[in-house]
Amino acid sequence: MTRVAIVTGGTRGIGRAICEALKADGFTVVANYAGNEEKARAFSAETGIAAYRWDVGDHEASIAGCAKVEAEVGPIDALVNNAGITRDGVLHKMSFEDWNEVMRINLGGCFNMAKACFPGMRERKWGRIVNIGSINGQAGQYGQVNYAAAKSGIHGFTKALAQEGARAGVTVNAIAPGYIDTDMVAAVPEPVLEKIVAKIPVGRLGHAYEIARGVSFLCSEDGGFITGSTMSINGGQHMY
Repeated sequence: MTRVAIVTGGTRGIGRAICEALKADGFTVVANYAGNEEKARAFSAETGIAAYRWDVGDHEASIAGCAKVEAEVGPIDALVNNAGITRDGVLHKMSFEDWNEVMRINLGGCFNMAKACFPGMRERKWGRIVNIGSINGQAGQYGQVNYAAAKSGIHGFTKALAQEGARAGVTVNAIAPGYIDTDMVAAVPEPVLEKIVAKIPVGRLGHAYEIARGVSFLCSEDGGFITGSTMSINGGQHMY
């Protein structure tokens, strides 16, 4: 029977590349998205991948959304926690709302989705969870105390949950992308982006498919002996 994978924030950018890679690997893939229905419809039309809408930062919505996916598609065997937002600003200008929203979605979303999927994986004695962290969760970044804290938390969450799943055949890993040519990075002012690229040893931004290949491997049968690890895909910008 075909395994089912769900990718949060899956209709564009890195999430879309992950969806397409897992589909090519033979998974039945479901993409979760939060808001843009027009883009989600276009994504499904172009890829043939179903898209389900809910806010991963909402615990009850995540439980209900995953239950709906399991009822309509099948038990969830692989979860990729990719959904994330930014609300950048230095601490003395950052509102509590900007702090809380990033923590709620970026880190809370990992908890909510794992809470929905992990028990079934353990019962079936097979599962793959891949959490998308960030180079800025490893190295920190000026003006991103909220984002860096949430992504750093994802790395700790990964190591702890991996210990709970290991004997049940459930691996839990993270990928920490560097700067990738997504819409989020495209919004960075050109002079700032040039300075960022100048600090990347390979001399360019990464591509979404390069992150997707890492996820693809970690979700495969060949990835079964890797758990609690963080794969850094950053062009050598931060060697951790």
